[in-house]
Amino acid sequence: MLKSQKIRELAPEMDSLRIGAGWTKKELSMVQVAIESSFGDSHPGSAHLNKFVEVARETLKENKVKGARFYCTDMCDGQAQGHDGMNYSLGSRNVMCDMIEIQLGATPFDGAMFITSCDKSMPARLMAACRLDIPSIILPGGVMKSGPGMLTLEQIGMYNAHYEQGKITKEKFDALRESACPTCGSCSFIGTAATMQIMAEALGLTLPGASIRIAVSDELVQVTKDSAVMLMSLIEKGLTPSKIVTQKSFENAIMVHAAIAGSSNTLIHMPAIAHELGFKLSADLFDQIHRKVPWLLNCRPSGKYPAELFVYAGGVPGIMKEIKEHLHLDEMTVTGKTVGENLDDLENIGFFKDGYKGLKHYNVKPEDIIRPASNPLNKEGAIAILNGNIAPEGSVTKHSAIAKEMQQVTLRARVFECEEDALKAVLNKKIKPGDAVIIRYEGPKGSGMPEMFYTTEAIASDSELIATTALITDGRFSGATRGPAIGHISPEAVDGGPIALIEENDIIKIDIPARKIDLVGVKGEPKEPSEMDAILSDRKSKWIAPKNKFDKGILSRYTKSVSSAMNGAIQ
Repeated sequence: MLKSQKIRELAPEMDSLRIGAGWTKKELSMVQVAIESSFGDSHPGSAHLNKFVEVARETLKENKVKGARFYCTDMCDGQAQGHDGMNYSLGSRNVMCDMIEIQLGATPFDGAMFITSCDKSMPARLMAACRLDIPSIILPGGVMKSGPGMLTLEQIGMYNAHYEQGKITKEKFDALRESACPTCGSCSFIGTAATMQIMAEALGLTLPGASIRIAVSDELVQVTKDSAVMLMSLIEKGLTPSKIVTQKSFENAIMVHAAIAGSSNTLIHMPAIAHELGFKLSADLFDQIHRKVPWLLNCRPSGKYPAELFVYAGGVPGIMKEIKEHLHLDEMTVTGKTVGENLDDLENIGFFKDGYKGLKHYNVKPEDIIRPASNPLNKEGAIAILNGNIAPEGSVTKHSAIAKEMQQVTLRARVFECEEDALKAVLNKKIKPGDAVIIRYEGPKGSGMPEMFYTTEAIASDSELIATTALITDGRFSGATRGPAIGHISPEAVDGGPIALIEENDIIKIDIPARKIDLVGVKGEPKEPSEMDAILSDRKSKWIAPKNKFDKGILSRYTKSVSSAMNGAIQ
C-alpha cells in the first residue's frame, strides 16, 4: 500500500481536512506527490519558479496523480552582501532542509519533486531529498540571461570597486547595476547556484541535461513535464535517493566539479548532502580528484563566457563526455539507467547536435565553451586543499583564479577581526603589495560564515594587489570570487584555531603546488618550525575565547551547534 494511503487509515481527520483545502474525493485515493519549491519574491532565482510548480502539478493531474504545493523560500546572497544579513546565508540552508523535513514528514507523501535554483536552496533540497529518502526528483530552475555585452552579476562587484576607486562614474555604475539581471533565473555564471544545479545532475538526481538551462526558455517547461512523468516512474519502482546515490556518485560529482571549475562553497554543501546518506566526503578527496581531472568549462568567473551558453555546448552531459575515462559510468540515475547509458541515449537522439544550434547567434563554437580534454584550460581542476600550522584541519582555495606569481609566495600578515575593517583598509590603500589580509572570527561558529566577496573583489580589482596580496580567512567566499583568496581555515578562530593567534607582521608562506599554508616568522623575522610551534603554543595559552556575538534567535542557535566547515557546517 502507498504511504499516503496508510496515513489516511491512521489519521481519520485527514480526508476532512484535505477536502476543506480543496481536494476532491477522487484525489484522496490517488498517488500523492509533494511539489516543494523555493518560489517567492525574494530574488530572480526564485521569483519565476511557481510557473514550473503549476506545470508540474498539471502534468501530474493529467496522469491521475495529485500534486500538493509546499513552499520554503530562500534569501539572496547578492542582496545580503555588504551588511550583517550575510550572516544568515549558510545557516539558512540547514533551516530550509529542516523545514522541508517538517513539511513532508508531518504528512508523508508517495514522492516529491523539488523545484529550486539558488545557492542555499539547491543544497537544502538535496539534503532534504536524501534525508526523507522517498522517491524524489530535482528540477533546477535554470539561469538568467546575461545583460548587454554579456554582462553578468558577478562583474558588479568589480565595477563597484572601480566606482569606489574613482575609475568609473556613478552614472556608468548605475547603468551597469540596472542591466546585470535582465531576466529571472539564478546568476549566469558558474557560482554556487549554477554549480549546485550541476551537482544535482551529476549525482543522478535530475534528468540528464536538466541543469542550468535558461530560466525563461520553453525547453525548461518541457524538462518540467518530463521530470514530473519520471517521478511517477520512480514511485512505481520505489527508487529513492539512497538507492541511486552512492559514494561513487559523489566521486562523479566531484569530477564534474573539477571540470567546471565549480564554486568553493561546494566543499561545504557536498559533505552535508553526503552526511544525510551516511557517507563522509573529506576535503582530501576533493583535492585528489581535482589533481587528476582537467578544468574544461570556459565560463565565468574563472572563464570567459556567461553560463547561459553552457547547455547549448552540451551541458553536464557534454562535460561528462569529455571526462568519461574518469567517471564511474555504471552509477544509477533517476532515469533508471546508468550514467553511461544516459550518455549513449543522448548521443543517439541528437541531444548534442541540437544544442549546438543554439550557439550560432552567439558566434561561438561548442569547443569554445567546453574545451576538449586534450586541450584543457588547465590540466588540473580548480580547487586545492591547503594544510599547515595555520590550517591543521585544512583550508580551501580556488587556485584557477590565482595569478601564477601568487602560487608560491611569502607575505606579511595584516590582521582584521571582521570583514568590514579589512574592506576599508583595502579601499583606503592601507593594504600594500606583499600583505596577507587576515580576516578571522567569520567562521560558522564565529558569525555564521559569511562571504568575503567585497574584500576579494576590492583586491582583485586593484592592479597593484591582484598579483601581490592574498586574503586568508575562516569565512567563505562567493561562488563569483576571483583572485588570491584562501578560506574555510579550520579550526576556525572562535575555536582557538591558529588563525586566531596570528599577529600583525607575522610571516606567512603559501605554497599551492605543495598544498601548504604556514606561519614561518614573527615581526618580519623568519623562524624555524620548532620555534613557531613554541610561539603558537605560548600565544594559545594567553588567548581568551570571545563571547558569542548572538544572544538570541537562529544565529545564536546556529553558531552554538554548527560543525566545522570542513565537515559541511552541519548541525
